Amino acid sequence: RTLASRNPKSLEVCALLDRRARRIIEIELKYIGFEIPDKFVVGYGLDYRQRYRNLPYIGVLKPD
Repeated sequence: RTLASRNPKSLEVCALLDRRARRIIEIELKYIGFEIPDKFVVGYGLDYRQRYRNLPYIGVLKPD
């Protein structure tokens, strides 16, 4: 079930991180925390292979 099917008076989308380069469909984001480059980011709940999730910040994962 989608939110639009509930017939809201208005519907706005927010994103903490906006990576435009990876966007598959164009969508209007009403609120954007940060625009980020096309890099893999970790920390603050974002993980890589179950690691780095608990970092108190968001950072770019350097490739090995």
